[in-house]
Amino acid sequence: MDNLQILVAAPVFSVQLLIDGILVGAVFALAAYGMALVWGVMNIINIAQGEFVILGGYVTWAVAQAGFHPFLGVPVSFIALFAVGWILYRAVVARVVDRDLFISILATFGISILMQQVMNQVFTADVQTAQSGLGTLFLFEGQVTVAQIKIVAFVFALALGGALVVFMRRSRLGKAIRATAQNARAARILGVDTGRVYAITYSLNAAICGAAGALVVMIWVIQPFIGLAYTVRSFMIVVVAGLGNLAGVVAAGLGLGAAENFAGFILGAEFQTAFIFSLLVVILLGRNLRLRRQRRVLR
Repeated sequence: MDNLQILVAAPVFSVQLLIDGILVGAVFALAAYGMALVWGVMNIINIAQGEFVILGGYVTWAVAQAGFHPFLGVPVSFIALFAVGWILYRAVVARVVDRDLFISILATFGISILMQQVMNQVFTADVQTAQSGLGTLFLFEGQVTVAQIKIVAFVFALALGGALVVFMRRSRLGKAIRATAQNARAARILGVDTGRVYAITYSLNAAICGAAGALVVMIWVIQPFIGLAYTVRSFMIVVVAGLGNLAGVVAAGLGLGAAENFAGFILGAEFQTAFIFSLLVVILLGRNLRLRRQRRVLR
């Protein structure tokens, strides 16, 4: 409660937490958009979402270790994770895409464990980060500091999200993905290769997560076994925003980033992850109660 009193006594700390939360929330929203895409098109909840993010971070870290600027790792991670997503789809996901939702959850959970162990063997369990080389902005007479990499990540996340929207609405492949999401059987009858659409959708999700991971490794740190937190964040954002609602995903992502920052400051950094999982439980219980009320009204 002492930290809460600090926020009341010095509102500038609230400004600091709010700005940081909104900036990093855009990265959460980017990963969540990929999950919403797979969930809406393929009816699969991808438990390996966080592992895609972490692997994208490791690709960017490897690029930095090779002597290149970490920003080059963003497109490299996008392309590399697209290839990884394609391989995993053909090897595993294609076999469960038309099965029960619970089967797909088990399959992607297995992918998650496999990826954790592979990353642990290849990159070790050491915590890694990539230095962006950018400085810090000082606002409100130096009382509020903002890392420039967070601003860059915010702008890039929104730009990539906008590009994906244009791709989905204007391109022929994007229209095929939307048609498959609305009615896969009808799309198949009209000549859409839904198998190829599913493969590209899952691969595109992995690529989006790879780009998000490239930003994450420049903002924070990565480690093979912390992907679950990003999976939970993505799931929460999609549940709150709903499928096919990009504006809702962005708003929920920014809100989650701010709420998580405030919770970490008030409760302590050691309880920040616990806050995420607790918030997920509250959201699921709230959605369940709302669905029950709707069913009662229909009766």
